[in-house]
Amino acid sequence: MTPLGWYIGLSAILFAIGVFGVLVRRNVIVIFMAIEIMLNAVNLAFVAIARHQGSMDGQVIVFFVMTVAAAEAAVGLAIVICVYRNIQNINVDDINLLRW
Repeated sequence: MTPLGWYIGLSAILFAIGVFGVLVRRNVIVIFMAIEIMLNAVNLAFVAIARHQGSMDGQVIVFFVMTVAAAEAAVGLAIVICVYRNIQNINVDDINLLRW
C-alpha cells in the first residue's frame, strides 16, 4: 500500500503547478486549466486522507468540488466567449471590461 505522504506530496506538487500557471500565464484558457489542476490536487488530497481514515467523507466532498468545478468551467468559458466576441482577444492584460 502506498503511504499517505506520497499522495499528499503529489497533491502539493500539482497544486504548486496550478498556482504557478495562474500567476505566470496570461491566457484565460490556460488560467482556467491551472485552476482545474488546483481543484484536482485538492480532490486527490481529500480522497487520500479519507481512504487513510477509512471513511467516505472525502469522496462526498470531492463530488461537490467536481460539481462546482463543472459549473465554474461552464460559466467561465461562457464569459470568455462573450469577451472574445467583443474585443477579439482573451489576453488577461488586455481585458479591462469588468473594471469600474
